Amino acid sequence: MTKIESKKVSVPASAEDVFKFLTNTDNIEKLLPKDKISNWTSDGKSCSFKVQSAYQIGLALSDSTPSTSVKYKSTSGTPFPFDLNVSLKETDGKTEAQLLCEAEINMFLEMMVKGPLKNLFDYMADKLTVQFVTA
Repeated sequence: MTKIESKKVSVPASAEDVFKFLTNTDNIEKLLPKDKISNWTSDGKSCSFKVQSAYQIGLALSDSTPSTSVKYKSTSGTPFPFDLNVSLKETDGKTEAQLLCEAEINMFLEMMVKGPLKNLFDYMADKLTVQFVTA
């Protein structure tokens, strides 16, 4: 099992507000790099998109815990199975957030995708912070 963690970020919002934002999959698009994503679709509970015109990625909400964690599972058609968990911890009106991806990737593929995925999750963490600064 490959584990990839984003950096921890401080989001200027309550854990409840961050949780509500993340549990609406329509908002995931706001966290992704627009120049690398196409074919975006979402129904509020799951979403799908193409990365760099190559791989179709699907995410569906799974076992989330209010104001503590938001969990997504990859859907069928995704190149490899993975879980994406966002942990939330509120302190003094701000929320510390971190993304953790646990994926079933073979060793060869892991060498190719681990760095880019780490960069993507760091980007998403930074964009989460911006969503509440500009809101």
